[in-house]
Order: sequence, then structure tokens, then C-alpha cells
Amino acid sequence: MRILGIDPGSVQTGFGIIDEKDGSMVFLDCGVIHTASSFPIPYRLKRIYSGLKRVIESHRPDVVSLENIFIARNVNSALKLGHARGAAILAAVNCDLEVFEYTPAEVKKAIAGFGRADKQQVQKMVKSLLALPELPNPHDASDALAIAICHSQSRMMRQMMKAGPLKRRNQGLRHAIQLPKE
Repeated sequence: MRILGIDPGSVQTGFGIIDEKDGSMVFLDCGVIHTASSFPIPYRLKRIYSGLKRVIESHRPDVVSLENIFIARNVNSALKLGHARGAAILAAVNCDLEVFEYTPAEVKKAIAGFGRADKQQVQKMVKSLLALPELPNPHDASDALAIAICHSQSRMMRQMMKAGPLKRRNQGLRHAIQLPKE
């Protein structure tokens, strides 16, 4: 399964792509779609949409995961972030991709084991989990990879839950316990 993670932003939107193969994750690509804060928001959204559409068309992901909006102190910033998320979602949906959303705390917990991990901790764990030779830069790209990793781990967990761990454990016990003959 190929997963595109997106860290939306109105000035920089990060993207990261991983392949999930046999329970392991393989790095494919990451980067940032840049816009200028001096541009009006409609032009920034067009650039985000077009950039993500090109990434989707060139890498052909199976699903898209992105960071869910969080409560912001600045209403104007929250609105711009919401617009950027909308452009990202629209790019994915227009390419017939399913979209999954994760809160920043869910992503940090999946990556670093702690929902309040800082950017450097997340960046180092992404490097480790994907066996990268160096830290992915900038932070928007490493955050997008973290979101893709979070989706991969969540998906694997859902598959394990569907398989029924008690059923698997009972089958193993039946073979492990041999009662003495009377």
C-alpha cells in the first residue's frame, strides 16, 4: 500500500510518501509545496491543489492521510489552515483517493510514543523508522512522513483487530498443550 501523508499549511504544505510492504515501511519521497504569504489566499490554494495533484499523479498513492485541524489561538490562522486542508482534501478526492485524518497528538503518539513530542523528536523518529541516512527536512516534510507512518501503523492495528487475536492465541495454545494420557 502506498500512503501519501500531507501536513497542510497556507504557506508551506508538506508531503511524504511511503510504501507499506509486508509490515515494513519504505521511504519513497518527501518535500514541500511553497506559496508566498504575500499572495492572496485563492492563489495559494490553487498552488497547493496543483502541487498535490502533481504529486498524486506522479506517485500514484492508494490513500491519503492528513493532519486534522486543531484549535488555534488565532482565528485568522485557523481559517487559512482550514482552507489549505480543503485544497489538500479536494486534490485527493478528485483523484478518487480515500482520505484519513489524524490529530497532531495521535501522530506524535504513533511516532514517538508521546502525544506532546516536539518537532525534533518526531523528526528523529521518522528518520529511525524509515531508516533514512539523514533527518528529513524541512519539518513540514518530516511531519507529512510522520502522518503517513501514523496511518500505516493505524491500518496495521485495524487489520490485527479484525484477525481476532484471541482466535489466533487459542489456536496456538491447542498445539502447545499436550495432556498426559490416562
